[in-house]
Amino acid sequence: MTRAKICGLKTVETLDTAIGHGAAFVGAVMFAKSPRNITPEDARPLFERARGRAGIVAVTVDADDDLLSRIGAHLRPDFVQLHGRETVERAHQARRLTGAGIIKVLSVSTAEDLTPADRWEDHADHLMFDARPPAGSVLPGGVGASFDWSMLAGRTFRKPWFLAGGLTPENAAEAAAISGAPLLDVSSGVERAPGVKDAALIAAFLKAVA
Repeated sequence: MTRAKICGLKTVETLDTAIGHGAAFVGAVMFAKSPRNITPEDARPLFERARGRAGIVAVTVDADDDLLSRIGAHLRPDFVQLHGRETVERAHQARRLTGAGIIKVLSVSTAEDLTPADRWEDHADHLMFDARPPAGSVLPGGVGASFDWSMLAGRTFRKPWFLAGGLTPENAAEAAAISGAPLLDVSSGVERAPGVKDAALIAAFLKAVA
């Protein structure tokens, strides 16, 4: 069984569908340029529905201290996902400001992009390997891009890690089998339009990896 995170949730229906079909993690995106953006204040009542039922993840991109503090005060997530150019030092600051664990995203297009994982393993609770977005993209992820999953085959890490990028209900099981990923992360692959999650696609994705 592969566990999954459904990311970029904004409605009661889609969050309840994710939890009801066994999502291990649910994500709130807090990045103004994303069509999935939600504020910590607006996310709080929605994600309280997940408290104790799934891990709550606040997804950020080079967030400033104010945003991180608001995330900690209002959302109180289990994890903060760092999806930008954050340093190890910034990760420790994010942990302190939010009181949450750290998921660090590494953008991958070639095998060399896996090298930073060795350094980050001492500082993050989970690593996430996501496809490097196309040149010129304003978003660091959630664009439907993928990479060669076989680059991760046979790799071992000290803590459970996520595979992300271009995953859908149709390819999720294959991606997990090829990469060996214990955790999958999906966002655009369960949407009917940018930022608009589809409950049926969420259910199908989770069924595919159950």
